[in-house]
Amino acid sequence: MAFIDTPDDPEFFDQNRAAAGHVPNFVRTFAARPAVYEAWKQLNGAIKESMDLRRYELATLAAATALKSSYCSLAHGQILADKFFSADEVTALADAAPTDPVDQAVMSFARKVALGADAVTQTDIDELKALGLSDDDVLDIALTAAARAFFSKTLDATGTQPDSVFSGLPENLRTALTVGRPISSVASGT
Repeated sequence: MAFIDTPDDPEFFDQNRAAAGHVPNFVRTFAARPAVYEAWKQLNGAIKESMDLRRYELATLAAATALKSSYCSLAHGQILADKFFSADEVTALADAAPTDPVDQAVMSFARKVALGADAVTQTDIDELKALGLSDDDVLDIALTAAARAFFSKTLDATGTQPDSVFSGLPENLRTALTVGRPISSVASGT
């Protein structure tokens, strides 16, 4: 499940159990640093709080696929498929630009922030604003992509594989969103 050994902390695991009842592999990784995980949850919650959920998920998926984070791509692609798009539409989003110009610009900007924020220019911001996004919207997308880089890179650097439950996604979606590490063949603990 990961390259590192982390403590078996039943209390921490119980507090951070997924809605489906299992302990996600990323929770097991952060068991060694529960304060960091709590800070991550607070930061991520504060970012999401100010954003439309659909836009947050699109920006997150864009950053995660750019970073080749299977874990985050699968998790957020699944949310998009469950709440906003069909599985086929999310499959297309993983490889191609969306047809909606605002969605396309949001995802493009999130990818650019994730891969090379130092290359962002005033023109990039002006293009977003020309589509009706505000300065706050731009900041929210930048925060989303930057935060995703922290989380995705931590999971990949420790060899944390996506939970085996992702194997249950439709094959086309699972294949499109497995952009880096493979899905774990070991069932997540309960």
